[in-house]
Amino acid sequence: MSKKITREEALSYHSSGRPGKIEVIPTKPHSDQRDLSLAYTPGVAEPCLAIRDNPDDAYKYTAKGNLVAVMSNGTAVLGLGDIGALEGKPVMEGKGLLFKIFADVDVFDIEIDRKGIDEFCEVAIAIAPTFGGINLEDIKAPECFEIEDRLKAVLDIPVFHDDQHGTAIISGAGLLNALELVDKKIDELKVVVNGAGASAISCSKLYISLGVKAENLYMVDSRGVLNTRRTGLNKYKQQFVRDTDADTLEEVIRGADMFLGLSVADVLTPEMLKSMNRDPIVFAMANPNPEIDYAKAISARKDLIFATGRSDYPNQINNVLGFPFIFRGALDVKATSINEEMKIAAVYALSQLTKEDVPEVVNKAYKVENLHFGRDYIIPKPLDPRLIYHVAPAVAKAAMETGVARSSITDWDAYKESLKERMGIGIRLIQEVRMKAQQNPKRLVFGEVTSFKMLKAVQTVVHEGIAHPVLLGNKDYIRKMIQEYQLDLDDVEIIDQRDREAKKLREVYARRLFEKRQRKGMTYEDAIQQMCLTNHFGMMMVEAGDADAFLSGFSSKYADVIRPAIQIAGTNNPQKHIAGMYIVHTKKGPYFFADTTVNVQPDPRTLVDTTLLVAEAVEHFNLEPVIALVAYSNFGAIRGSSAIRAHEAVEILHREYPELIVDGEMQMNYALNSELRQQKFPFSKLGNKKVNTIIFPNLSSGNIAYKMMQEIGGGQVTGPILLGLGKPIQILQMESDVREIVDMAAFAVVDAQFRG
Repeated sequence: MSKKITREEALSYHSSGRPGKIEVIPTKPHSDQRDLSLAYTPGVAEPCLAIRDNPDDAYKYTAKGNLVAVMSNGTAVLGLGDIGALEGKPVMEGKGLLFKIFADVDVFDIEIDRKGIDEFCEVAIAIAPTFGGINLEDIKAPECFEIEDRLKAVLDIPVFHDDQHGTAIISGAGLLNALELVDKKIDELKVVVNGAGASAISCSKLYISLGVKAENLYMVDSRGVLNTRRTGLNKYKQQFVRDTDADTLEEVIRGADMFLGLSVADVLTPEMLKSMNRDPIVFAMANPNPEIDYAKAISARKDLIFATGRSDYPNQINNVLGFPFIFRGALDVKATSINEEMKIAAVYALSQLTKEDVPEVVNKAYKVENLHFGRDYIIPKPLDPRLIYHVAPAVAKAAMETGVARSSITDWDAYKESLKERMGIGIRLIQEVRMKAQQNPKRLVFGEVTSFKMLKAVQTVVHEGIAHPVLLGNKDYIRKMIQEYQLDLDDVEIIDQRDREAKKLREVYARRLFEKRQRKGMTYEDAIQQMCLTNHFGMMMVEAGDADAFLSGFSSKYADVIRPAIQIAGTNNPQKHIAGMYIVHTKKGPYFFADTTVNVQPDPRTLVDTTLLVAEAVEHFNLEPVIALVAYSNFGAIRGSSAIRAHEAVEILHREYPELIVDGEMQMNYALNSELRQQKFPFSKLGNKKVNTIIFPNLSSGNIAYKMMQEIGGGQVTGPILLGLGKPIQILQMESDVREIVDMAAFAVVDAQFRG
């Protein structure tokens, strides 16, 4: 259970620093008079005239295409009821925050102090030209139905009442997945809906669209079952009147397959739950306390699939899984509405995503080991970064197919990558490496696989088609872990280098290693012993050509793994040097840092060799290496030891490799700021080019720099990538996360492809 939030904490959160939760930030330069003249008068007249001639140009010259109005009159705010427009403003600001952080959609919250339908609609229609879409929020039923219908009829932008449709879409996806788990058909379900407000009616309509038979869906309001004996029902409830003898929830729920609660706490008793059909599906959505307590529910029925709106129980039906990404997809094709087909597309996208491997970042966020599709995971988690590039494209595609899109998307892969980049979760360079690996996957040996993270990474490698994995280690133990964590690795090859089956290989590899190292103090007996070690055996598989690449180091010190790598694989360059490189991914693009892991105090020639190795690696990514050798001095100003070494290395590079774009030594700020560098050092060979490769004067500074970027700068880091080894062997950081392991596996495969 999560810790209860106190009143003091909530008020402090909203009032500390800048009051509220959102602000407006300029997106164009505004630092000098010319910028201001372009932003306002006289420059702003030109886009105004362009829009006069072509109103659709508003999407081109203004923020309209990414701007949503969150509109409310405060008549149904959360569980607080009709508290008023101003009083509901914190909720609307919160909705704006969610739009922004989950889908990069900008929001103006609009609180309308009018309760009448006509007045509300008049305001909404009048301000609609400002926005690319309208999200209606916290408006009580039945007025919310009429307001949405009227606005949809007259406006040419999406209008979406999230309280209705959001819950319907998310719970609809959960329902489809629950049915798959219990092996029931949707057209045979008996569904009982407790509650007859906006959410309940919208959920019921969507379930019928998904395949529930209308005659099998029963609705219960505060006075009982909506049956033919009831009078005085409004037109929205009348469509759910059924010819049944049942008058109460207790009566109608007998033999039901599903209970959907959108009402009040504690109305569903354990006895009622026990009267339901086998494998009952219960979505108890009352806020903040569900229609039946979680502990009571699972005690009453062991075959239960249970969901609530709460984050402290499994299967949270949370609207944030839907509205940000639905609007994202609608805005990106300039949709004129959000129709039924777009909503159903979101349902199926969410349903499918639940069945895919869950990223480690999600497991970490929810403090679980291995989320996977099952009774306690029938819907994605709100913090899953994949939601935007699964749901938004599905919605956009449905908009195009149903004719409500003003613009089209033709390259869906590029669109998905743009969504990742928009949210800072997509690293184009890494995606390119993974795609290249998938084109020609290689036989990749994994050492040190006796951990969940390593095995989860291997599963991702298999599912994404990055490599053909071979696992080294105790077969029984590895298989036991695969079974324990329910991983899809039953068909993966496992080799135990110590068992009898591997004896002949041990002897062949030992003889080969002995021949390489006999004049460096190694005996044949030493070689035999080393072949019983996972890392040594795996590296020899690559050296002997029995595998294409090797990846290890998860649970060992870096030095303990790199030592046998050098002894077994040697180097592949005339200088006989190796170096370690990290890729630091930022919003400004990737930066390549070296040496960060190998050479402690490199002399000038070693710095030259490191520069050459890194330049070659950067070119493999189809990038031009623009290289700065950094120190605490600029171009000989201070004659300290590390500065002198960098200075001398640059002299050698300029003399022997004049084609390289490289200069130094220089301080880091001059390396990264081309404008500042040109002002102070116009003679630099770097000119006005953007530096993307940094060579550090020693291992300490390089190691410190990449870790600072990772922890303080918020940059995602990939590496260490070993450069200069004779074979495709890569070594992980200790305790790497799953993403890092998968990325390094892809790099190892691409390295093997290049050498091949």
